[in-house]
Amino acid sequence: MTIYFYSAREQPYGCFSNFSYHGFMLDELWWKTSEHYFQAQKFINTPHLEQIRLVATPKDAARMGRERTRPLRPDWEKVKEAIMYRAVLCKFSTHADLEKLLLSTENELIVENSPIDYYWGCGADGSGKNRLGEILMVVRGILSDRSERSSAGDF
Repeated sequence: MTIYFYSAREQPYGCFSNFSYHGFMLDELWWKTSEHYFQAQKFINTPHLEQIRLVATPKDAARMGRERTRPLRPDWEKVKEAIMYRAVLCKFSTHADLEKLLLSTENELIVENSPIDYYWGCGADGSGKNRLGEILMVVRGILSDRSERSSAGDF
């Protein structure tokens, strides 16, 4: 079975979306959503980071992060996946209920069913890279390993 998600409102997997309101501490700051964190990192060491961090909704954070009127960090293409990974790992490590749900997917394929995003999602025709789904599956493996070591007393 393949697990598809897209909207944060979908049950039960809407929490896999970066727009889900599951905040976390990362880089000594509180982030409302993983979308806030991801978009803000495009403008590290600028006032734009804090502006994006503080906006009310992940939709606003996404809009601000996509505006190219701000100076995008020069290494963005090299670091964006590592940044997404950090955000997703922190989000799922912070919220035990999310971790449990992600672990319950076992070895299923996880796909961000975005009709418009061919990089992070699968795109309208399914030919997209699904990088967010791939990152979720990597995080699932890490959390599963931690859980197994913890229950074995290896921590």
